[in-house]
Amino acid sequence: MIDRFQKLACVTLLIGAAALSTTSLAQTSDYPNQPIKIVIGFTPGGSTDTVGRQLANAFSKILGQSVIVENKPGANGNLATDAVRRATPDGYTIFYTSIGHVTNTLIYKDAKYDPIKDFTPIGQVLAGPNVLVVPGNSKFKTLQELIDYGKANPGKINFASSGIGSSLHLSGELFKQLSGVDMVHIPYKGAGSLMPHLLSGTVDLAFPNLPSGLALAEQGQLRALGVTTSTRSNAAPNVPTIAEAGVPGYDMSTWYGLVGPANLPPSVQKKLSDALVQTVNDPEFKARLIAQGMDPRPSTPPEFARFIQAEALKWAAILKDMDIKAN
Repeated sequence: MIDRFQKLACVTLLIGAAALSTTSLAQTSDYPNQPIKIVIGFTPGGSTDTVGRQLANAFSKILGQSVIVENKPGANGNLATDAVRRATPDGYTIFYTSIGHVTNTLIYKDAKYDPIKDFTPIGQVLAGPNVLVVPGNSKFKTLQELIDYGKANPGKINFASSGIGSSLHLSGELFKQLSGVDMVHIPYKGAGSLMPHLLSGTVDLAFPNLPSGLALAEQGQLRALGVTTSTRSNAAPNVPTIAEAGVPGYDMSTWYGLVGPANLPPSVQKKLSDALVQTVNDPEFKARLIAQGMDPRPSTPPEFARFIQAEALKWAAILKDMDIKAN
């Protein structure tokens, strides 16, 4: 009798597993059949949010389904990262992430995720410089003037960022390290939220992504003193690099890409990857990024996985010397 029940139980489990497998295949084969959500770890208004929304619009057309953006700011994207990590791996919740994806685990004690094992890579979107800017009416006309004043007045200059561990923060910390200027860091919840204080002169300087910083500099509301990459940007050829303007060896670039939760079905991963590559290779989308000083870098999931691994190793070495910690 027991053997009969055991056999019946086994058959029932097999049937159930087959049914679940069939359901899973059906769900992935007709993907997407409901709205997709792109999570962004910063407030609306910054260039991260702007490009994320452009991606959402393009994906909506390519995939034939509504794609919405959900801003989930806090702890330099940690809140958004954790939300996506815990999401169902069905392709309906994906993450437009950045360099903080690998640096947060080195800075935040509460960032318990693994940037590689806990996520499915979809592809890189872009890379590009940040730009050191001061208010339009700042007394600092050149980077050398800022450096000279900072060295003579330790702790009297402050700089704003979009959060501890963000590319804006790391740009400032690298500047402090290489220039010898002691600056006070003031973190915000996003680039959009720091801008009013920068424009008003409440904070002395910041390192926003080039698109948002350059647009305000061209309007005279900010003054650009240097781009963070080792070469000048085609979008701002008259703005020197920080390295040539007074801090030899300075080089910092940021990057953005899409990931999903771990165990994303391969067929779903491919659809999203194909949509990403098609979007970033679109002449109009690409031209828009280039005009803003960004470098379009569409990549395959394996390429992006290798890139994330390399970035994690690189920043582990750099941050060890900086000794930056949060909470």
